[in-house]
Amino acid sequence: MTKPKIFIVDDHQIMVDGIKSLLEINNNYEIVGTTTKSKEALNGIINSNANLVITDINMDELSGVELTKKIKAHNFEIKVLALSMYGDKATINEMIEAGVNGYILKNTGLDELTNALKMIEMGNVFFSNQVTLEMLKSIKEVNSPIEGNEFGHLTPREIQIIKLIAEEMSNAEIGDKLFISERTVETHRKNIFRKTNIKSIAGLIKYAITHKII
Repeated sequence: MTKPKIFIVDDHQIMVDGIKSLLEINNNYEIVGTTTKSKEALNGIINSNANLVITDINMDELSGVELTKKIKAHNFEIKVLALSMYGDKATINEMIEAGVNGYILKNTGLDELTNALKMIEMGNVFFSNQVTLEMLKSIKEVNSPIEGNEFGHLTPREIQIIKLIAEEMSNAEIGDKLFISERTVETHRKNIFRKTNIKSIAGLIKYAITHKII
């Protein structure tokens, strides 16, 4: 089986070395590149054919938000796992809007790091518990009950699929559960993203929480 190709970006060499060492111990990933120069990261990611990027958020040259936007503009299929010392709601929202696939804190251990990588590699999203709590707190502060038929543009099947996506189920697993083909699930997913004008799974989860679908 081909190992996921990972590129690590952090402006502190000690963090790059630490993450690299953790993943080399795990031996399930191929580290294809690292850099402490965030402005040079995109070229390195492209040239190394990385399909998964681990990036710091708070960097001097180019922030993790800006780098994620550039990565997704180049190839939306490249997965991005954000690392931060902080889980503040403003940064979390910025990273979600940029299209990040996962967000964990730097005080995490190997188990959570590898779990996060495994989940986003499968096409799911992963947020550490602290980040999830901050997201929910943020939504609670600004959200008020929505009246009327707020899901009129979404079909019952699409709402059902959103709930299953939030449970971190793959297209194949959703198809098996609903007795429909994987291709049909993919069509529903495309329609959901088009109707909600959302571009990432993380954004869809936020939408589902905000609109009380989940």
